Formats: sequence, structure tokens, C-alpha cells
Amino acid sequence: MEKKKLLLAEDDQLLASLLTFRLQKGGYEVKHSADGKQVKEYLSQNTPDIIVSDIMMPYFSGMELIAYVRKELNLHVPIIIISSAGNEENVLNAFELGANDFISKPVSPSELLVRVARELNKN
Repeated sequence: MEKKKLLLAEDDQLLASLLTFRLQKGGYEVKHSADGKQVKEYLSQNTPDIIVSDIMMPYFSGMELIAYVRKELNLHVPIIIISSAGNEENVLNAFELGANDFISKPVSPSELLVRVARELNKN
């Protein structure tokens, strides 16, 4: 069975390493991008099965990423937002732009794994 491709957009190197390790152990092929430029470059040539993104990143925020994926690329891949800015306004904004799920930091790698699987099983 082919591994599902997951794009992880997270500028916190330590958290990204932890989540990448856990997601790979969970059977996913993980591409990590540390900023919005890397995200755009990756998406110009690849279509992941799911995207997990922080909101606050250099060059291109998670909110801009949602809008870019939904409106410009017209992709319907699931998007899970992880953020320490989990106030109601950000959560509602993310969902309005087309996010499928929102997890407030600190994020449990095990919970993320369950939510990723749940989103992928919906499709």
C-alpha cells in the first residue's frame, strides 16, 4: 500500500521534528516546509493527500495557505491547522477559509495522528 503524502508547514524546528518523526512512524510520507516560500514551491509540483499547517509562519501565513490551496490551486485536500493562536476569531476564520480541523498548541502527536487518519478516511 502506498504511503499517504502529508505536507507539514511548521516553522518551529523542534516541534516539526517531533511531529515528523511521529507521523512517519504512523506510516505517512512527510514533507516538512519551514516557511510559506517552501510550501508554495512544494505545492507547485506536488499534491499532498493532507496538509498540516501552523498559522504563524514566515512569508506566508497558515490562513494565506488555506486561501491559496482552496482558491488558487482549487485543491480539496484536507487541511488541519495547528496553532498557539487558538482564539475564537482565528478558529472561525480558518474554517471559513476552508480548513477541515483546528488543533490548539501544545499539540499531542498522538492526537494529531488520530485527526489526520480521520480526515483521510472521510475522503
